[in-house]
Amino acid sequence: MQTRFFLVNFKENSLEKSRIGITVSKKVGNAVERNRIKRMVREYYRHNKDLLPGRWDINIIARKYAAQLTNRQIPDELGRLFKKIKRPSE
Repeated sequence: MQTRFFLVNFKENSLEKSRIGITVSKKVGNAVERNRIKRMVREYYRHNKDLLPGRWDINIIARKYAAQLTNRQIPDELGRLFKKIKRPSE
């Protein structure tokens, strides 16, 4: 599933906990921008991982325009994606 700013791949795992992978390529921006996005995604996941039922392997890939997002907009975008993970059939 995807938005204009992020692409998310996920599947259930058989481990005791969910895991997250974050991919931000050089197409997104310079090192400062890429690290800001990774930091925001990690922080969002840390605060909201308990909202996901089950155990998941989640890979969040930042798309080219993700660097345009402000620090307030990134959690909103991720919130939309996490809602879709909770209900993947919709």
